[in-house]
Amino acid sequence: MTQKWFPEIMYEESEDGSSSKIPFVLVPKEEEMPSLMYLFESRETGEHEPGLDGEPVPILEMDLHQYADMKVLKEKLSSDLYDEVRKCLSLQPLKEAITAGQAVTLNVRKNIEEKASNQA
Repeated sequence: MTQKWFPEIMYEESEDGSSSKIPFVLVPKEEEMPSLMYLFESRETGEHEPGLDGEPVPILEMDLHQYADMKVLKEKLSSDLYDEVRKCLSLQPLKEAITAGQAVTLNVRKNIEEKASNQA
């Protein structure tokens, strides 16, 4: 690698112009997904300052946030510590989340089978 690669956060747009709520990062073959990303939160303060032509321009407050890859944390932390991190993020402990996810999957499969048998 001769130059530094910077991830670009993108949103997939459908034909009707709506965007997916889950963004993606297109990672080049020779690169890896970052394990930590920094994003600025930009928020208007409600105040304005004069722009280049004297027009009012909103003043923005910038706050730097860090986002860690949960996959990396799961691999590197003990299961107890990983569950503590999940709790801090208002997520269920991993075993509970897996059980809940399996129940959702079972219900989806059941609904699909019911609809398929009703159409037959």
